[in-house]
Parts: sequence; structure tokens; C-alpha cells
Amino acid sequence: MKTTIDISKRELEEVLDHTGARTKTEAVNRAVADFNRRQRMMRLAERLGTFRNILTAEDLIHQRENS
Repeated sequence: MKTTIDISKRELEEVLDHTGARTKTEAVNRAVADFNRRQRMMRLAERLGTFRNILTAEDLIHQRENS
């Protein structure tokens, strides 16, 4: 979809640098996709809540040794 937007030169140069994109279009597409992915992950984390009883690496090692 073709859209005309104003993006500050400094921000666009920074997103080009961070993404390694070769074109402005590619950089903006990557930035938008990354933003959307982060939003989906945030919503998923909100749904799942926190896990207080997750095993640590040490707990797993201990369980494997005692199995």
C-alpha cells in the first residue's frame, strides 16, 4: 500500500542503521513489523500473567540428577 508520510530525517536514518535495511521502504516496513510483533508479545504476556513457579536452570539440573 502506498502512503505518503513525514518522518524526521534523524529518525529515518536511525531506523535504517538499526535494521540494516537498504531502502527507506524496507526500513519502515521492518520497523512497523517489529512494533506490531512487540505489541502482540505484550498482549500475550498480559494474558499469561506472571509465572512464580518456573524452574530455574539449577532446579532442572537438580531434577535431572535425581531422576
